[in-house]
Amino acid sequence: MDTSSLGLLVIPLPLFVLIAAAEGWLRQRRGLGQDWKAYWASLGDALGRVLVNGLLKAGITGAVLYAVWQWRIATFAMDRWWHWALLFLGQEFCYYVMHRADHRIHWFWLNHSVHHSSNQYTLSSAYRLGWTGKITGATVFFAPLVWIGFPVPVVLAALAVNLLYQFWLHTELIGRLPRPIEFVFNTPSHHRVHHASNPDYIDCNYGGVLIVFDRLFGSFRREREDEPPRYGLVKPIYSHNPFRIAFHGWVHMFGSLKAARGWKQYGRVLFGPPE
Repeated sequence: MDTSSLGLLVIPLPLFVLIAAAEGWLRQRRGLGQDWKAYWASLGDALGRVLVNGLLKAGITGAVLYAVWQWRIATFAMDRWWHWALLFLGQEFCYYVMHRADHRIHWFWLNHSVHHSSNQYTLSSAYRLGWTGKITGATVFFAPLVWIGFPVPVVLAALAVNLLYQFWLHTELIGRLPRPIEFVFNTPSHHRVHHASNPDYIDCNYGGVLIVFDRLFGSFRREREDEPPRYGLVKPIYSHNPFRIAFHGWVHMFGSLKAARGWKQYGRVLFGPPE
């Protein structure tokens, strides 16, 4: 991300950390329990990400998006209401595609798996996003928006706002919302299912602000009372070390590459499904 869009995520971080601590206290009061080591691990991940992103600057994603901008077919001045409406819908669709790829393509899962590594579903897991996102470069899925004429900083800022919205989704303290809201928007109930490792819940509910693309493309799953979500990775990671959390997927990948034989197997390790 460029500096402006990165700032949208960094500036509210202290507030999010305090809100997550308040949620932890409330969880304890309600008898749900709170893994404070996981809370501090998520904070370590967030601080490490700020440092790494500052060193990498624009990264692979920035280079690709600004290159695409040179070949754009139009230019949106963002001076009409429908420019913003189109950007919102386009960003939601691209986010859905990116998020689905995060789960189904091993290369992108390397970083995204960090977000799913917490074995407890709390607000602090919302800002556990990994350190290698600018290397894996999943944000290139937003290149079509740049190609049709939306400025790169505006596209990245829209993505940052999307991620800010998702902070409140990472809690067990909010139950199901009224049906019209649940039908259109991503909610804590929908996102709990997304973070579950139960076989019936894996790989679904990829939406950011909206849940409509999941309904359209058959990836929607409803939270069921008879199937409580079980959080964390299919093969759980129990470490609270931010370095191990950030790089456990990379260690596993390099081990798989070492054992692979031939280009076909190399390709499967890098770009096949994570499993």
